Amino acid sequence: MAGPSVVPRTSRPSRAATSAPAATAAAPVTVAPADALPLIVVDDDAAVRRSLATILASLGYTVDTAESGAAAMALLVRGRYSVMLCDVRMPKQSGLEVIPGAKDLDQELAIIMVSGVNDAETATEALRAGACDYITKPVERRLLMAAVERALNERAAARRRADRALRTAVTARTAALEREKATLRALTISTAEALLRALEAKDPFLSGHSLRMSELTARIAQAMGLDADTVEQVRLAARLADIGKIGLRAEVVNKPGPLTTEEFDHVQDHVRIGVEILEPLSHVGVEIDYVRDHHEHYDGTGYPRALEGEAISIGGRILAAADAFVALTSRRAYRAPMEPEAALAHLERLVGTLLDPAVFRALRTTIEADIA
Repeated sequence: MAGPSVVPRTSRPSRAATSAPAATAAAPVTVAPADALPLIVVDDDAAVRRSLATILASLGYTVDTAESGAAAMALLVRGRYSVMLCDVRMPKQSGLEVIPGAKDLDQELAIIMVSGVNDAETATEALRAGACDYITKPVERRLLMAAVERALNERAAARRRADRALRTAVTARTAALEREKATLRALTISTAEALLRALEAKDPFLSGHSLRMSELTARIAQAMGLDADTVEQVRLAARLADIGKIGLRAEVVNKPGPLTTEEFDHVQDHVRIGVEILEPLSHVGVEIDYVRDHHEHYDGTGYPRALEGEAISIGGRILAAADAFVALTSRRAYRAPMEPEAALAHLERLVGTLLDPAVFRALRTTIEADIA
């Protein structure tokens, strides 16, 4: 028996050899949607296949035909279809047996069962198996047209329902993920703050340092016109920046005199320690870069990576300025705190070397607003 064949849509060329008779000379009444996918007619009777395919072609549909369930499956594997009209009684594989395999290949396929017998039990079984309609032979043109239109409407409605369900599921999951992320972020901050409070409790010169840093960096970021998300990322990075100092020796941190080379290397190591503490926290993202960069210098002489200019993250450049100002205006074991005006004057001399000029301008604007 001949393999699958095609009846072309009247307005465009056939996709394969034509098996149905040519349409009449009169122009067909086209009812098929312009974007409709092809249809499949599955029947072991060649005359029925030709009859149904000719009617559907005259309505503007592109139609492929198959003489068996296996041939229909071969077509479904190769391409997509909107509707399949399938005979119920066929040798080797009945139409009812075709439905599950066709649905497995394309859940959106609308299936109309065509039978020579008006059998309520068979119709019910077909609908339960996944068919959307059941019509009997001989099929009148009007009834065929109505059945196909119903099938296309049902297919479109099913797609809309699936789209709505998917959007609802995605929205719900996104909201759940955001809640989980916020919870983890809050837990991270509270854990880091507990560690920092323990660190600051042991060192009177560090008391309140991270809080001052977070407030000042956020204000600098705002003065620079950065967006709200970046402001909060800078604020959090400032809270976390000193966490690596938990791995430093107290006698080195609080040494009143100059540091030896070994001691200075040890102090610098707090950046690496801090990053290693934070890196496993996957929900903390760009803030880790800001912590890593907060001792980089604008001229490339900083550490740990000797980055230069805008190669340093914006958060790292802001933290560097805030850290320098807070350090100068805080009491240390080896010196008294500077007044804010004196600290600004000192830092102005470091613009272009330690500090980003734009960041320093925002720092000065912020501090002068406090002094005024």
